[in-house]
Amino acid sequence: MDLMENATERWQEPLTLARLCGWQAALFPTGHAGLHRIVVGAIRAGAEPMQIVSGPITRRKIQFEAPPPKRLPREVKRFLDWFEATRTAPVEGLVRAGIAHLWFEVLHPFEDGNGRVGRALVDLALAQDAQLEQRLYSVSRRLAESRNDYYAELGVASRGGLDITRWLLWFVGQFEGACRASEAVIDLSLAKARFWLEHAEAPMNDRQRKVVNRMLEAGPGGFAGGMSTSKYEHLAGVSRATAYRDLEELVRHRLFAQAGAGRGTRYYVAMDGWGADAPGRNLDDPRR
Repeated sequence: MDLMENATERWQEPLTLARLCGWQAALFPTGHAGLHRIVVGAIRAGAEPMQIVSGPITRRKIQFEAPPPKRLPREVKRFLDWFEATRTAPVEGLVRAGIAHLWFEVLHPFEDGNGRVGRALVDLALAQDAQLEQRLYSVSRRLAESRNDYYAELGVASRGGLDITRWLLWFVGQFEGACRASEAVIDLSLAKARFWLEHAEAPMNDRQRKVVNRMLEAGPGGFAGGMSTSKYEHLAGVSRATAYRDLEELVRHRLFAQAGAGRGTRYYVAMDGWGADAPGRNLDDPRR
């Protein structure tokens, strides 16, 4: 069971120092972060505070400074006591998750892996609020994808005293973004299912099915500018004459809709909202 699964599927279990340390140790089974040996399964030791930096090596920026190790046992205990106490206190679940993540990251109790453990805390707090182990959205993934803004907001919040309103507003915005992203994935899945139910009996060869699937995966609008004969040639690995014939068959069987004429002819998945006016994705986009 990985870190995120443990956080959500075992949301009823208390958050203890041993559990936190177990999460961090699971991230570094060899005891190394890259080529560097680190302490795993225990909070950091030594005499110096930890500086949290971001950016490329040549332009490192110090975002904030975490407490020195000698303060960590007391500070981590305060955090864990608060986290358990607020499970039943009248604290809104999303606000609690945002506070928990910020508090943990400001403490930065481990030598490495604090970001991933802190994001697992978000999933745990939200699972506890919903009292469900299933997740239809991933705030932790959203935070990881918003890395630059994330570090900037952490830096501001860590230096701004006890008023963390700005951080919580940003965090709530990330939650909303995660929900919208999940909604888009669900909508796309439903649209694809409806399409194949409607065209279950449509005659298609393997290359046509491959191209249709790629268009569906790209979402409304298909590839930017629609499917063309030359794009079909590239995707299916066929001659221009074969590409033209395959596309015309897809239009005839109402799987594709045609727009334009001559060299400007383009093809789109024949579903409402998936035509030439829909936002498209470039054929060369690595995310396709």
